[in-house]
Amino acid sequence: MTSPIEIEGAETSSALDKGSAPQADAKEPRKLEGRSPGQLMWRRFKRDKTGVVSAFVVLFFFLIAALAPVIAKVYGKDPYTFYGQDDPTLLNEFNLPAGPNGGISPEHWFGIDPNYGRDVFSYLLYGMRTSLYTALLATIGIVIVGVLIGLVSGYFGGKIDYWLGRLTDFMLALPSQLFMVAVMPVVVTVFVAPDEETPVYIRFLAILGVMWLLTWMSLSRLVRAVTLSLREREFVEAAKVAGASPWRIIRKELLPNLITPIIVQGTYLLPSTILSVAFLSFVGVGYQDPTPDWGLMFATGANIYEQDPTYMFFPGVAMVVFFVAFNLLGDSVRDAFDPKTGR
Repeated sequence: MTSPIEIEGAETSSALDKGSAPQADAKEPRKLEGRSPGQLMWRRFKRDKTGVVSAFVVLFFFLIAALAPVIAKVYGKDPYTFYGQDDPTLLNEFNLPAGPNGGISPEHWFGIDPNYGRDVFSYLLYGMRTSLYTALLATIGIVIVGVLIGLVSGYFGGKIDYWLGRLTDFMLALPSQLFMVAVMPVVVTVFVAPDEETPVYIRFLAILGVMWLLTWMSLSRLVRAVTLSLREREFVEAAKVAGASPWRIIRKELLPNLITPIIVQGTYLLPSTILSVAFLSFVGVGYQDPTPDWGLMFATGANIYEQDPTYMFFPGVAMVVFFVAFNLLGDSVRDAFDPKTGR
């Protein structure tokens, strides 16, 4: 019979043998890798299904706008041809679409417009292209001007902050929409005589200039407020002690910490800029026929909505979908950068 001591010793030896094998074959511990703020933001954004879907919708609109000439060529119609004059059966005696629902047919998917009989589908594609990319360039310029003035005002302070603040207050006091309508003809007249036809690029540059002049103030105020809090932080004081110049501190220390509010504010600024560009065309001081534009489509639709309500349907649905998607995208971007504000 085996003694208890021997049994206990055997079990202890067996346990040690079993324990030593895993230690011999144990793998090295996995290294923990830190994530940058951008990686954390992207990870949070990918988990937000609403934001991802909205981003795809917004990118789809910009892609469709960029490929408008290609799509129109494949479709076989362009926004400049007067199909109603080439084929008199397309328009009735009142110069309205003769077919039902605004002339929708296999030849004209979204129908035709009154008076000229232009194809609405191709006109909408080109109109989105004009409005979206004009507003995109205008927004980039507004962000640059607003960030520059806000940074300079907030960092240097003193008289510079005082006079830039008074300039911002003065610009905010102006009724922006009415001032745009009043300034646009003046700006165009500076470059083109009243009896001459205004080139499209002149109107394009005039719209950009007016938008840059009148819509930078809210972003500037935001950047100034954040800069005032950042300039007292330890890393800014350390850069000063190290002998860094003011412009280097602004460029290397302050600006990287302002990326989050700038991006979030930019996502809210672009839809309002699109509305402003469309508004200028709607009231007759922006783009003019035959340049396709979203605002011109709404101006035409406002005159014929009782006789041809279908004409307003497609540009209206496109604008609503785009604005809802972009606003949801802005909320998702804000939540991704700052999870404390999560919905």
